[in-house]
Amino acid sequence: MEAYWATADTRDWDAFAATLADDVVYELPQTRERIHGKERYLRFNQEYPGDWHVRIERIVADAEGRQAAARTEVTVGPEQLHAIHFFTFDEQGLIDGVTDFWPESYEPPAGREHLVERY
Repeated sequence: MEAYWATADTRDWDAFAATLADDVVYELPQTRERIHGKERYLRFNQEYPGDWHVRIERIVADAEGRQAAARTEVTVGPEQLHAIHFFTFDEQGLIDGVTDFWPESYEPPAGREHLVERY
């Protein structure tokens, strides 16, 4: 996963592709989009607009190395976004599944100020 993020951030698309299984599936539940296959997913990333950069905040993985999750901070110009990503890996250690959650910020409803700390 570290190579995946590092190569995406530097736009080293050959090295990025080398982290992916041929049959990788990419899902964006918030937009209900799905991409099947390395070539389509690679092109999706190559064509993604803007000058974005990613920093890994945390990676958690299972003991078998078949599933992992990451929290990242993505910077697009002055905007900073936090995202959660879930990965699955095939038997060769290549990424065969990615699910991204890109939460949008919002103001919490009134009435729970006594329970929460804002940051």
